[in-house]
Amino acid sequence: MIQVTDAARDRLQVLLEDEGKLDTHGLRMKVVGGGCSGLRYELSFDDERRENDNEIEAGRVKVILDEKSALYLVGTTLDFVDTLQESGFKIQNPNATSTCGCGDSFAA
Repeated sequence: MIQVTDAARDRLQVLLEDEGKLDTHGLRMKVVGGGCSGLRYELSFDDERRENDNEIEAGRVKVILDEKSALYLVGTTLDFVDTLQESGFKIQNPNATSTCGCGDSFAA
């Protein structure tokens, strides 16, 4: 479904551990309407699992996708970069037909 790089997994684990949520929460990746290209990504920690959620395990970290978002995220890679030029999570989505200049939204 999606791939989580080692760098993203490690960063998520640190963030969840720092908040004391590693055993109870996962990262919810969601696609919602909005942004200049029509769709945008939302990332948040969530302890709720719904009936139609998909769950991917990356080490001790769980990534949760709702059924609708999963359709847009098939084949996506979640990465984390930390360089002098940029720092943060990067989503490489092969289903995105175009993206906005800031990279926060996409069209599929």
